[in-house]
Amino acid sequence: MKYNFDEIIDRHGTDCLKYDFGPKRKGRDDLLPMWVADMDFRLPDEILEELRKRIDHGVFGYTDPLDGYFEAMNHWFSTRYGYTVEPEWVTLGAGLVYGIHISVQAFTAPGDGVMILQPVYYPFSEAIRNNGRRLVNCQLHYEDGRYAIDFADMERKMREENVRALIFCSPHNPVGRVWTKDEITRVAELCLANDVVLMVDEIHCDFVYPGRTFFSCMQLEEKYRKNLALYSSPGKTFNVAGLQSANIIIPDESLRAKYRRANRAAGYSQANIMGQAALKACYTRGAEWVDELVEYLYGNVRYASQFLAEHFPKARVVEPEGTYLLWVDFSGYGLSAEQLERLVVEDAKLWLDSGALFGDETALFERFNIACPRAVVRQALQQLKQAFEQNGLEVRSRNE
Repeated sequence: MKYNFDEIIDRHGTDCLKYDFGPKRKGRDDLLPMWVADMDFRLPDEILEELRKRIDHGVFGYTDPLDGYFEAMNHWFSTRYGYTVEPEWVTLGAGLVYGIHISVQAFTAPGDGVMILQPVYYPFSEAIRNNGRRLVNCQLHYEDGRYAIDFADMERKMREENVRALIFCSPHNPVGRVWTKDEITRVAELCLANDVVLMVDEIHCDFVYPGRTFFSCMQLEEKYRKNLALYSSPGKTFNVAGLQSANIIIPDESLRAKYRRANRAAGYSQANIMGQAALKACYTRGAEWVDELVEYLYGNVRYASQFLAEHFPKARVVEPEGTYLLWVDFSGYGLSAEQLERLVVEDAKLWLDSGALFGDETALFERFNIACPRAVVRQALQQLKQAFEQNGLEVRSRNE
């Protein structure tokens, strides 16, 4: 590989949420963090050079995007996925979570139903509850280690529970599904038929593994754009989430006007200047780095999946088709959610995301972030294995 993803970079002391906030969030500083979805890899020099040029200019006043910003976006979208967007469709936001909160306010009224597909990224439910809307869950169907959409349940609840918006995660965090064109079209058709705004988070779209193809909602037939809002960002792909560069893409003029009214009411206008610079640099100079990154991450997925299969006979890995998140079912060990959490934190000294965060039915799952050097993945899994052994739970040695 041209790029070194095995390099260990010490992130302590950088006000890093992932590494520096153990004492504040967990009451301790001895945990190996594999929780929040950011990466431990350094950006390549070709991108950093562009950011340094902007820094060296030395002036950081108010900035709005001009043609170069949208050209960079469309370069990435067209070369990787075959679509483009019109600049007027795009509103910048302070991250996708911000954009989803504003959208819930813009597209629904207090008491309206907003649908999610649990287990799913927990800020979705927070956006619904924080804004006084009613959470309507269409639980993903889990069978034989794979998740699928329950379309019959989705249709019934849309009709019976006054659902006005669906927050859809594609690819899906945490279960790692890369939804197919047929699945996405069925979701879009139900939303169109039931006058439901389809709010689609595509932030993980660039992490797709061999045998799968990402299909963007922007590739749907034009008729589905009437009620479509797409949330896009280089934040995950290039680990620039701290620069808060997000794009809320709404093709329909009327729907877009609703979003922009709510956005103005929140007092938001010009976006982060370095976030705009980062998007342009990443989307025009980062393709080779991303291709190698995805290959390396797939190696981490294979390593971790094999380790867990070999050593944890009662655990089940939900093999990810995309994202850099590993979703593991520990329900076979007969532990309570509290016992599992205590084992992970107190004995294994790991900071993971408990499955309980993603929905009531997955409290015995854990989400692992494997976007780190392989040596860190290896260390984390060894710590987990030792903790299970210490607690008398069944594990296997490599020779068994």
